[in-house]
Amino acid sequence: MLLDATAIPAERGGVGRYVDQLAAALDARGADLAIACQHGDAEIMQALAPHSRIVPVAEELRNRPARLAWEQTTLPRLARRVAAQVIHSPHYTMPLAAGLPVVSTLHDATFFSDRNLHLGVKGRFFRSWTRVSLRRAAVCVVPSRATADELVRLAGARTGRLVVAHHGVDTGLFHPPAAADVQAFADDLDLPTGWVAFLGTVEPRKNVPALIRGFVRAVAGRTDPPALVLAGSPGWDHAVDPAIAAVPPGVRVLRTGHLPLDRLPALLGGATVVAYPSLGEGFGLPVLEAMACRATVLTTRRLSLPEVGGDAVAYTGTGAGDIGDALAGLLDYPARRTELADLAVERAAGFTWDACAEKHEQAYRRAAATR
Repeated sequence: MLLDATAIPAERGGVGRYVDQLAAALDARGADLAIACQHGDAEIMQALAPHSRIVPVAEELRNRPARLAWEQTTLPRLARRVAAQVIHSPHYTMPLAAGLPVVSTLHDATFFSDRNLHLGVKGRFFRSWTRVSLRRAAVCVVPSRATADELVRLAGARTGRLVVAHHGVDTGLFHPPAAADVQAFADDLDLPTGWVAFLGTVEPRKNVPALIRGFVRAVAGRTDPPALVLAGSPGWDHAVDPAIAAVPPGVRVLRTGHLPLDRLPALLGGATVVAYPSLGEGFGLPVLEAMACRATVLTTRRLSLPEVGGDAVAYTGTGAGDIGDALAGLLDYPARRTELADLAVERAAGFTWDACAEKHEQAYRRAAATR
């Protein structure tokens, strides 16, 4: 099997962590695996998958047009060179003339269900490639039952061509942090009274402006209120800066930008609440990672999020008033936070990358059978 890992960004967000951890889990299961990657990722991939064949590509693929051209022309030749029986394209797109079965991963269906959140070229690009993969790939992997259902309902997917493979969580990294690590994180960001955390790319569907307004409502009138810490890549939600500008004096909202992976357990596990009021997710990996860190999580019931959180998280509506009321309720009741945190770490243990890799192996076998 040839895994195309050339689309992983330098900053390992959700898709990057998915590809990294899938490669490691497949390798640990003894899969006959070759991994195509960019030169800068070769050492990382070799460490993650030491028993697999790592194939650094010769071309420079730092922009989307170059990578897409490589995918259509060179990836099929590479697959023949390594004698692959199946190609796995893990980010919507796929080679159209591969000459062998292709498995494509479709991470979410919000490009169809919430088109207003994905305007312009990006929305058209991912809708088009999703339709192509649903039509041309031998099998499509999706990270949740909710995503599968939405693709059937809105994009004409055939249920028999979909395999649901829930993401896992790397408990070697995401686990309840040591008190010293939490204190060091608090000291670094000057957070003497604690914090409410958000983790994710700041894009419109993450609903960050409503979170900011809800947070202001939740901490109004409190003595020594916590800060709101927004962590993750800056993204493209232009309503965030005005929302921050409207925050009243005495209320702190910090934007950290992208944080190294080793700082995330302290951010999440040390937070009073992790708030993730998304308008829709294909899976919701930050929710799962926060749960594994024994965080009290507040999220919404949109699409896959209840599939991940179950009864181990608190839920809110998506409006600022709803978020503010739900957040205030958690801030006021430490016992409820402790109860949810205990449930969260237990539930998160049920989501493993090994189980995810097993589902992918099923998809590869189904794809190979169509050759």
